[in-house]
Amino acid sequence: MAHAAGGPLGQGESPTVRIARGGERRRSTMIWQVLSAVALLAMGGIHLYLVVWGGTGGVLGNLFLLNALGGLVLAIAVVVTRGQLLAISTVLGLLFLAGTLAALVLALTVGLFGIESSLEYELATTTLVVESIGTVVLLITTALVLRRR
Repeated sequence: MAHAAGGPLGQGESPTVRIARGGERRRSTMIWQVLSAVALLAMGGIHLYLVVWGGTGGVLGNLFLLNALGGLVLAIAVVVTRGQLLAISTVLGLLFLAGTLAALVLALTVGLFGIESSLEYELATTTLVVESIGTVVLLITTALVLRRR
């Protein structure tokens, strides 16, 4: 008689059974993908809100619209892609969200391209929290996806 590893059973050995856990890993990764998409949508939604209802206009308003569009596209990509494209999508999502967070931090501290912000501005604190949490979520998602490869 042979055990699951393929060799013969010795005296006192019992057969081993290996259970594939790939389905559990895929489910776990999918949960993180959805959380990542929610974070990207939340970030994009905040920027869209600031343009439409918050009165942000000009060049900054246009950049906020591009941010909202980029967040939407990356959120969709993080959920629907697989394999190599999923790895690319999560890395791009992470870089995008972390970059947006870095831009906000710079605007709050030393200014960015002549733009200075304050935590007193509408949704500044909320944005800081959402983008910080989103960056951590996307970091975890990216690590899971790259580890799975």
